[in-house]
Amino acid sequence: MANYRDRRVGQEIMREINDILRKRVRDPRVQDITITDVRVTGDLQQATIYYSLLSDLASDQQKAQQGLDKAKGLIRKELGQRLTLYKTPELIFEKDESVQYGNHIDELIRKLNQE
Repeated sequence: MANYRDRRVGQEIMREINDILRKRVRDPRVQDITITDVRVTGDLQQATIYYSLLSDLASDQQKAQQGLDKAKGLIRKELGQRLTLYKTPELIFEKDESVQYGNHIDELIRKLNQE
């Protein structure tokens, strides 16, 4: 029988981090960030949080990553208070490239249909 605890914890972390980013983090660099996915290791020690950004500018993406790295401690502390886990997972923020890839594929399909 498969153990789905890591996925359930990942969903809970995603919901809580979205709430924390909206209500607790006051850094303007992280205002337009959307959490798209959370992957938690089997032992629940690390959580990789994938986020997307509305802007395609490299400077905005770099600022958003810096803002998330700066707020990592606050987010982890809030998660520790909200979740009933023995140990709060280590947080790793990574940009989700799938949104850009999907936009690129849509653009290629549009170009094919125009020809």
